Amino acid sequence: MRAIERVFDRLNERGEGALIAYVAGGDPKLSYTPRIVGALINGGADIVELGIPFSDPIADGPTIQAATVRALRNGATPKIVLEAVQKIKREHDTPIVILTYYNPVFRMGLKAFFSLAESCGVDGIIVPDLPIEEASDFEKVAETHSIDTIFLASPSTPIQRLRKIIDHTSGFLYLVSLFGVTGARERLQDLTVQTIRRFLPYTRGRIPVAVGFGMSEPEHVKTVIENGVDGAIVGSAFVKIIEENQEDIDELVKRMETKTRQLKRGTLSKRALEKLKNIQR
Repeated sequence: MRAIERVFDRLNERGEGALIAYVAGGDPKLSYTPRIVGALINGGADIVELGIPFSDPIADGPTIQAATVRALRNGATPKIVLEAVQKIKREHDTPIVILTYYNPVFRMGLKAFFSLAESCGVDGIIVPDLPIEEASDFEKVAETHSIDTIFLASPSTPIQRLRKIIDHTSGFLYLVSLFGVTGARERLQDLTVQTIRRFLPYTRGRIPVAVGFGMSEPEHVKTVIENGVDGAIVGSAFVKIIEENQEDIDELVKRMETKTRQLKRGTLSKRALEKLKNIQR
C-alpha cells in the first residue's frame, strides 16, 4: 500500500476527511519552500501539493498565476522543486504530490523526471493538461517508479468518461468543483454538491475523491466532506497568505499554520470533534 492510500485509510478509520494543501514551489523565495510546506504539515495538512511553476498555467486563476510568475523569476525549475521535496521528506513523512503541466515533464524526459521524482520522495503527480487518452507511457513510467498518477474530472465529465478516468487514476480522483479556473470563492456553488452526488456512486469503494477549485474556508471543506467525499483541496487561500507576507517569513509561517488548522477542523466528523474537545479539556 502506497503512502497516499494509507493516509486515506487512516483518516477514514478516524472519521476524518483529508486536507490537501497546495503551494507553488519557489514562491516567494526558493529557500522558503521547505519551511512553508513544513508549516502546512504542522498545521494539519494530510497531503501537500507542490506546484512546479510553468509559464502557461491554463487551469489557474490570477492568484496562483501570480505565484507562478514570482517563482519563475526566482529561478524555480522542475529539478529545484523536486529537490525541495527531498529536503521536506527529511523532516516529514507526509505524502507530497507534484502538480505540473506536461511541458516541463516532456522537456526533461519521462524517465529522467520520474527517476528524480522517486529519488526525492514524490508520492504522486497531477498533470491537468494530460488527458487519459495520451497518458499511456506517462502512467507506465510513473508506475515503474511507484508514483501515483492522479487524474481530474469536472462537472462536465460524462459518466462514461468518468468510468475511464477512474480506471486510470491512482491515489485519489481530483474532482474539479466548478467551471473555470482556480481561485478562492466566498461561497460554495450548488453545482459542487450536485457533481459530488452524481459522481460518488461510481467512485465509492474504488478510489478516494478529493474536491478542489474554489475551496477557501472551513465551511467549504465541511460541506464537501459531509456530502461524502474523502478530501478537500485548498490552494489559492494559502497562496494569498504567501502573497501578503512575502517579506516576513515568520509571519507567513504563523498565518499558514493558523489557516491550516482552521481548515482541518472542517474535515472532522462530529465524533472526531468531540474527541478533540475532550483532549483540549
